Amino acid sequence: MYSFEENLEKYANLAVKTGVNVQQGQTLVINAPILSYKLVRKIAQKAYEAGAKNVHVEWNDDQLGHIKFTHAPDEAFTEFPMWKASGMEELAAGGAAFLTVYAPNPDLLKDISPERIATANKTQALALQKYRSYLMADKAAWSIVAVPTEEWAQKMYPDLETEEAMQQLWEVIFEVTRVSVEDPIQAWKEHKTNLAVTSAYLNKKQYKKLVYEAPGTNLSVELTENHIWHGGSAVTDKGVQFSPNMPTEEVFTMPHKDGANGVVRSTKPLNYGGTLINGFSLTFKDGVVVDFTAEEGYDTLKHLLDTDEGARRLGEAALVPHHSPISNTNLIFYNTLFDENASSHLAIGKAYPINIKDGSDMAEADYASHGVNTSLVHVDFMIGSAEMNIDGVTKDGKVEPLIRNGNWVAFTD
Repeated sequence: MYSFEENLEKYANLAVKTGVNVQQGQTLVINAPILSYKLVRKIAQKAYEAGAKNVHVEWNDDQLGHIKFTHAPDEAFTEFPMWKASGMEELAAGGAAFLTVYAPNPDLLKDISPERIATANKTQALALQKYRSYLMADKAAWSIVAVPTEEWAQKMYPDLETEEAMQQLWEVIFEVTRVSVEDPIQAWKEHKTNLAVTSAYLNKKQYKKLVYEAPGTNLSVELTENHIWHGGSAVTDKGVQFSPNMPTEEVFTMPHKDGANGVVRSTKPLNYGGTLINGFSLTFKDGVVVDFTAEEGYDTLKHLLDTDEGARRLGEAALVPHHSPISNTNLIFYNTLFDENASSHLAIGKAYPINIKDGSDMAEADYASHGVNTSLVHVDFMIGSAEMNIDGVTKDGKVEPLIRNGNWVAFTD
């Protein structure tokens, strides 16, 4: 049993060594909330010890964001500081690594107009489009780790006092990121190897489509030709291995932008930019969302889907077993970093170029002809459960079970 300080030290080391895998002479950019300063200081020290040349920290604060959404004029949300966007592009082009410390308040913007939030999100996405293209094509190492906030902890543990809820959430984070074991880095190596084996099997099969069935879900998703499954780790164009999400339990690939048909229902709340979308369903025809419902956050979902034409199409299909460390906590995290790794999920919006052969070097003008979706957004939503069945359909029409009752079936070849 390790103390909190020992685990925090190991968490920082894991983020640096396995998350972004800082290289000698490299610059590390950390985007973090001010409340995470203790962890950020440890990460900075570990990064310099690993050989980093510079560590730049971009601080943010949820409360300042809420103040702006509450009091700023409408035109404020149509502007973005382009000096910041240019700086991030320059850092990415120069080989920097990027670490996000994520500390969400799921209800931060519940009293803010969805239209304001949508405008701000679209403005930021447009400004950061080029920078984000480096990350989505794995041309820069990047990773995400989380720290609790009081609001997030209380959302998850409403019956506990704040201090106890925070302590409980920290313990869960350490557990599911494998920080609580003696050697987290070795544990991650073994975990990534297991995910790579699953990805290799699926890459060999090259299924033409996936078929999902569960209560409220009856969906067929065609995959692009020469699609690639990834999971656990990624590799930059310079050959540096990194782990984008910590934790991670998924293997994921690229749906064809025109190939989704049927209806799919969410199984966990989606925290989108400080507001919750819950109990929602999407109906697809020829790849496009043609109808949708939501028990909570309908207007937010509508604005999300209306971001651009690609926001109504799929950009990712990810498989996660129901019996996995995060799912086995039996917790709803109200945080996509965790909930998506407890449940099979899909993403609307931009596809990762790495999920198709030669995609990272493909001209954007050629995306459509290869079935690659483009959009300003990429938003994962959870659809898996203990009642989910998923089949893979081969190019010659053979139907093979992949997941039954939420979990992998035994691979036979």
